[in-house]
Amino acid sequence: MAYGLLESIDISTQLAGHNRLALLLFRLGTRQIFGINVFKVQEVIKSPALTHMPGAHPHVRGVLDLRGRVVPVIDLRRAIGMEDDDALPAPAHLVVAEFNRSVQAFLVEQVERIVHLDVAELKPAPERDAYLTAVVRFQQQDVGIIDVEKVLAEILGGPAGLSERISASVAGLDAGGLKVLVVDDSRVARTQIEGVLRELGIGALMAADGREALELLQMMAADGPLAEQLLMVISDVEMPTMDGYRLTTEIRHDPALQSLYVLLHSSLSGVFNTAMVEKVGADRFIAKFSSDELAQAVIGRLEAVIAAH
Repeated sequence: MAYGLLESIDISTQLAGHNRLALLLFRLGTRQIFGINVFKVQEVIKSPALTHMPGAHPHVRGVLDLRGRVVPVIDLRRAIGMEDDDALPAPAHLVVAEFNRSVQAFLVEQVERIVHLDVAELKPAPERDAYLTAVVRFQQQDVGIIDVEKVLAEILGGPAGLSERISASVAGLDAGGLKVLVVDDSRVARTQIEGVLRELGIGALMAADGREALELLQMMAADGPLAEQLLMVISDVEMPTMDGYRLTTEIRHDPALQSLYVLLHSSLSGVFNTAMVEKVGADRFIAKFSSDELAQAVIGRLEAVIAAH
């Protein structure tokens, strides 16, 4: 199963930039099916015996020695607030994935398959589903896309605030009322980015997916030049309705929007296709989540705008 899965993941990476998404489907001990972007998956293995870590978060079942690398194992069932029966039916599986520059394994009951979908088929999750970013209908059943960034933030803690060095570097810089459009389907990610911008003294506008962002940009452009309203766009890559690649492509093809500075900001740090960033015309890519690195990028953009005037 592992060889075929990894082969499918490799094939699935070719979908990048075509508003397509490949999901690894799995179950957590119920009929409900969940999904995770296969770009983030390194491998799937049967769960071995784990080493318990005293004092660890209750959702961390232990750690795994994966070819010399210590990987924390997160009980995804517990982490998203499902009723806890203390143990998944054996044999459970581990989905080893890289998010936000770190590798962790998620304990799941059963891995189903990989499916390829049009991003437009994904719908934002209902507000009551706090741990989902989107849902999609597949074979007469709803599939929930888990907000892994929220899960990790609750277990590992949020990113550190800005260092004194970065905070000092923004002194004297004035954005002059220019705002940053933040595009991300994760509420947690939007809040984290907004916090960085707040520390820099820069206001933020929010959109939950590429389609919403594009419509907002078009409305703003109708009111006047975007250069007088926005400093830049910070966009996630993997989102429902319209992903960050397609959003960037649409921006570059619209005369009223094409001069916007676009920074792609994604948790897909391990397998990100740099060539695709260049192909769609993004100005920069930063892997989530480093407050200082993101702040430096925003400061650099602000300095360039100030120098141009």
